[in-house]
Amino acid sequence: MFRSSYLTMLVTLAVLSLPTACKPPVSDDDSSRGSAVSSRLAASTPMNSPDSDGAIWSVGESEARIIYGQPGSSPYLALACEGEGPDAHIRITRYAPADEGAGALLALVGNSHAARIPVDSTWNGRAWIWEGTISAHAPNLEVITGQREATATVPGAGEITLNPSHAPAQLISDCRGEASLLAQ
Repeated sequence: MFRSSYLTMLVTLAVLSLPTACKPPVSDDDSSRGSAVSSRLAASTPMNSPDSDGAIWSVGESEARIIYGQPGSSPYLALACEGEGPDAHIRITRYAPADEGAGALLALVGNSHAARIPVDSTWNGRAWIWEGTISAHAPNLEVITGQREATATVPGAGEITLNPSHAPAQLISDCRGEASLLAQ
């Protein structure tokens, strides 16, 4: 009886060690894996969504730029028309801290539309913020041209409620060259 139990135990141990016998041992040597494991820095701590109650759109540095935020405070978002004709585009700036070299998708949702705009961290002379462009002729810009609220979200930068206003619709219409067509 002792011999059969001993034999059973040896066979069991041999079978259990087979899968690990074929694999190399754990090692700190990265060269066997083809590339070194790089140390990664963690992303910045996510921020809370700002309070958009009472936030408004107003004309920025020029007629071709509008900013959104609480009166007397730093802006949350800006839209600017750049270029003209078929090459015209809207530059969207989300004034929220961004990590250097980071990229994300800014999600705009509202007015029965949605848009996902690639944004990158951009140095504005004081801080890294989110900025990207989209063609002024893109149909999904209708997300901010309607008369209902919309939201703008960048991962880690919170969600902004964009209160209804005709200002984004007017800026986009002007950028598309539609205002000049209406005047004719």
